Amino acid sequence: MALKILVTGGTGYIGSHTVVELQQSGYEVIIVDDLSNSEKATVNNIEQITGIRPHFEQFDLTDRNKTHDFFKRNPEIAAIIHFAAAKAVGESVQMPLHYYRNNIVSLMNLLECQIEYQVPNIVFSSSCTVYGQPEVLPVTEQTPRLEPESPYGNTKRISEDILRDTIKANPGLKGIALRYFNPVGAHDSALIGELPRGVPGNLVPFITQTAAGIREELSVFGDDYDTPDGSAIRDFIHVVDLAKAHVVAINRLTGNGNKEAYEVFNLGTGNGVSVLELVHTFRKVTGVDLKFKIVGRRAGDIEKIWADTSYANEELGWKAEKTLEETLLSAWNWEKNIRGIQ
Repeated sequence: MALKILVTGGTGYIGSHTVVELQQSGYEVIIVDDLSNSEKATVNNIEQITGIRPHFEQFDLTDRNKTHDFFKRNPEIAAIIHFAAAKAVGESVQMPLHYYRNNIVSLMNLLECQIEYQVPNIVFSSSCTVYGQPEVLPVTEQTPRLEPESPYGNTKRISEDILRDTIKANPGLKGIALRYFNPVGAHDSALIGELPRGVPGNLVPFITQTAAGIREELSVFGDDYDTPDGSAIRDFIHVVDLAKAHVVAINRLTGNGNKEAYEVFNLGTGNGVSVLELVHTFRKVTGVDLKFKIVGRRAGDIEKIWADTSYANEELGWKAEKTLEETLLSAWNWEKNIRGIQ
């Protein structure tokens, strides 16, 4: 019988791609999402890709009673992948209380239910923002976590600590925190991808919306950083590569392959790419003359970060495989598909 996996935030960007990979790997998926930053139609698109319709329930995980009720009704969950969270760095600077309440309370409710209803495994969606602006690059899993530059980053750091301490206090629990670098791109089918509400807070959707004529021009935040071209440097990873790592993490937990009850892995490509380099690569692979302007730095942004992924590569047997060109082309194909552009 297929193992049942709860995916919170499963209609969201990374969540939906992970649901596809889980279903294609033989897992049964239940999605819980409050649809605050995603669309229910994504469930139809997942079904179109995989031929399997995941079970879907809509509610807010910060609601303790509804969360407990869900677990009472679903006693056979083998593992949780917890994506559900508010995730825009800039917005978190403006709305810190929303971020702390949403991101931390939802995790605490889930962990409480894990203990009460004996759900042994959890994969937590963390972030490289826990490293702040590291002094040494690339960052490894042993790199000290510095003071985060944003409330969003701080919610991830606090959540990791809550997860670690809860697992330590409850011998029946096991968990893996996956620290993502910058997920971009879309599924090859162009049926699922990143679909932000309103003005995108992330770079690539803003690029594709500008290319599609929805935004007038792209703002590049800062050209005076201590980097080769003055723009910030990030480690951009294709969302499908990222999704596949979650399947590997679930296999590890449910197959008892983990070495410690709580483990942490960096998920990136290991390559630092500047914002301007990304813009020029997008122009090259799509042939679109993308309009952009340089503006001042944005609050909460760090200067540069990229991953040392050797631990995840060796220990999980996982590696990011897609090129930056493939990744940006997939993002553009997704944008064209949802806008009806030929």
